[in-house]
Amino acid sequence: MTSWRAVGIGFLVIVVLSVLGVAAPGLGQLTAGLVGGFVAGYLAGGGLGSGFWHGLLAGSLGGIVGGLILALVVGLVGFALGPAGAAISSVLGASIFAFAVIVAFVMALESAVAGALGGLLNP
Repeated sequence: MTSWRAVGIGFLVIVVLSVLGVAAPGLGQLTAGLVGGFVAGYLAGGGLGSGFWHGLLAGSLGGIVGGLILALVVGLVGFALGPAGAAISSVLGASIFAFAVIVAFVMALESAVAGALGGLLNP
């Protein structure tokens, strides 16, 4: 059974460390995904499979929400440029979101592996 509390806390860790990763060049988004996935897996417990699942959910959710925010920002900037800019940015924003969703699932694998390790340490 999915522990949404563990997924939510892992997601928040990913968001906070991602924001800090933008400001601190050494930290980066890779570290955010690893730490957030580990936290989600550790809090969920239950071994490798449970940790993997919770880390995957936390990492995927982080990527999807990040992609949605990026797509909205592109849409708002295009809207400020007038009708032609709005048309172009709406297509561009939808494309960015679709790409971000695909990348989120690929990048969530790192969170899933870290979550499996966390789940292993908290059986």
